[in-house]
Amino acid sequence: MSGPFGIYVHWPFCAAKCPYCDFNSHVRSEIDAQGWATATARELAHYAALQGAMRPHVTSIFFGGGTPSLMPGAALGTVLEAIAQLWPVAPDVEITLEANPASADAARFQDYRAAGVNRLSLGLQALDDTALRFLGRLHDVSEALAALKLAQRLFSRVSIDLIYARAGQSRQAWQDELRRALALGTEHLSLYQLTIEEATPFARRAARGEALVPPDEQAVALYACTQELTAAAGRPAYEISNHAVPGAECRHNLVYWRYGAYVGVGPGAHGRLDLADGRVATHNEKLPERWLDQVKQRGHGGVATTALSAQEAAEELLLMGLRLSEGVDLDALATRFHWRADPARLAALAEAGWVRVLNGRLSVTPPGRLVLNRLISELL
Repeated sequence: MSGPFGIYVHWPFCAAKCPYCDFNSHVRSEIDAQGWATATARELAHYAALQGAMRPHVTSIFFGGGTPSLMPGAALGTVLEAIAQLWPVAPDVEITLEANPASADAARFQDYRAAGVNRLSLGLQALDDTALRFLGRLHDVSEALAALKLAQRLFSRVSIDLIYARAGQSRQAWQDELRRALALGTEHLSLYQLTIEEATPFARRAARGEALVPPDEQAVALYACTQELTAAAGRPAYEISNHAVPGAECRHNLVYWRYGAYVGVGPGAHGRLDLADGRVATHNEKLPERWLDQVKQRGHGGVATTALSAQEAAEELLLMGLRLSEGVDLDALATRFHWRADPARLAALAEAGWVRVLNGRLSVTPPGRLVLNRLISELL
């Protein structure tokens, strides 16, 4: 299938592990960055070969982690050069790198820009020093703002991340913090409610009875005021947790949410590829050292390449597409994966105010976004 096509590159290393984080990230004292980049390039060649000769144009590349801003510019350049040799690359390709203020460095940022990075996603996480210590971050607010200023000077597109619904955070405190963030001048913000994930230090603290997040009703109120403030500032939600000036949406994440095809390389990375026999899901080994050994031995660290049935693909499309404000094109879904919603069930959900159908597109209402997983289960 033609259309936007992305490549996700996972850099699994961090300087420290945040207590709320359940991502596939690891702290290592020594990293052979160039060797890592060479292995990534080799795995890219494996997935390109799976696609055969008719490879789509790359429209977005995303370096995620972990903390990709720990990568030397030369290592990042090696990966980008490999992509350009394996696929045709769109002239206006979006190349995003996630960065941590604690690892912001002018020379390294300049190297990233010279290599082709044109969008930086900066993990500020909070604009309050006490909150940053609570979240286990290595930077303070002054370092965060200095990193943002540097990023805005060097990159044409900059996004910031914030985590809210933290323990003891009042509505007024979050409104003040969000207004300050909106005044920083970025066209894109990712605003995530703090969640307690299994097997994290925060999960162990919560199990001991410590209150780390607010009660549900307060979290809902914080979510509501987030939508109000961002919309009023011209950065409405285009996805549950992502807000942008129209036209400044993250193109790479739209590939995921619109259920486009993408390659995922690096430890624990997932991919979705459209091959001659249909759509397949790919999944890589999570442990960095084991992944690296497998790449050296057989050219890739994949542990599974699984054909998806039309029903499975339709379910995934709904799960991703209904996160978007634009929703899902029901006729396109039926054409692509031969799936249609039960009309009576759809009508009942619409009558209850959870979903709407307009011009053939199914979308979730603001109240429905709060119970999205339940709604998808109902639809399926």
